[in-house]
Amino acid sequence: MNRRQFIGSAAAVSLTAAASFARAHDHTGHAHHAGHSHSAPRAYEAARKAAAHCVEAGQICLAHCIALLSEGDTSMKDCAAGANQMLALCGTLQNLAAQNSRLTPSLAKVCIEACKQCAAACKEHASHHAECKACYESCLACIKECEKIAALTPPIIIARRPIQTSSSITIGWMSV
Repeated sequence: MNRRQFIGSAAAVSLTAAASFARAHDHTGHAHHAGHSHSAPRAYEAARKAAAHCVEAGQICLAHCIALLSEGDTSMKDCAAGANQMLALCGTLQNLAAQNSRLTPSLAKVCIEACKQCAAACKEHASHHAECKACYESCLACIKECEKIAALTPPIIIARRPIQTSSSITIGWMSV
């Protein structure tokens, strides 16, 4: 047995042991958590689900656009750009909504615009590309959910405190 075979065998045995331990480990020590809900109500759950669906459809649409662009079909460039931007924003909305973040309503306003742009680009291809049609429809659904929470935008307060440094000169809210 050479060193490479030995390391491979040792890794396989370690992974098997870890998997066995994980299956065998019971969670009786966590019984006190049964029936308790430590999370706040999910105020943005509908928007999170709509954004998740948008991300799923958008990924498929973008992959389709890239495939067609690589074949020389430049008519898909706006669709690809819209889907790409929507993916970035809806993915972030999905994360913030899952955390019940106070920033969710503010981001929802930006997602509305991204979904509108994506939907407009996908609408042109929806009649002959199923991927674009699915993305278009998911964007419309996400817009509806985002509009419901965009009105809930709380004021974002940025606390300004003097920054303390070794210098004693403070100009405005920043020391120099």
